[in-house]
Amino acid sequence: MPLSPYYASLREKLGDDLLLIPSVAAVVHDMSGRVLIQKRTDGGYSLPAGAIEPGESPAEAVAREVHEETGLIVRPSKLLGVFGGHDGYRVRYANGHIVEYTVCLFACVILSGDLACLDGESACLRFYVPEEVPPLGTEYPRALLIPGAEGLPVHRGAR
Repeated sequence: MPLSPYYASLREKLGDDLLLIPSVAAVVHDMSGRVLIQKRTDGGYSLPAGAIEPGESPAEAVAREVHEETGLIVRPSKLLGVFGGHDGYRVRYANGHIVEYTVCLFACVILSGDLACLDGESACLRFYVPEEVPPLGTEYPRALLIPGAEGLPVHRGAR
């Protein structure tokens, strides 16, 4: 999905300079305990995720992002952790833009909907047994992909 008008206006002012973006990611399980992973059109793998828009709570953002990317209606049930920092969360995109994400990772429960690639970012959506999830573009502690994960202390990152 292209940049929202808000982030596009910031990019106009900043150029390629570092932009800190509050964001969300979702751990969504099916009835068998498998976790939803999207294969992106660039060939990488990720959890459903995206930026928080102005005026939106993190819980609202994760529900919106999951619906936009997968067609599923979800309810965030638990905050699994908050992740960020230079290592693993700072990205330089091919167009030169530098972004550093602070990610609120939520466990989400499926309420309804039909699984479908809707936003042009996903090539394929598939549920995986947690132990068989392919390497993700943004990695999180693998224990958080297991159903019933309690969450972890806030990740401070290594310096």
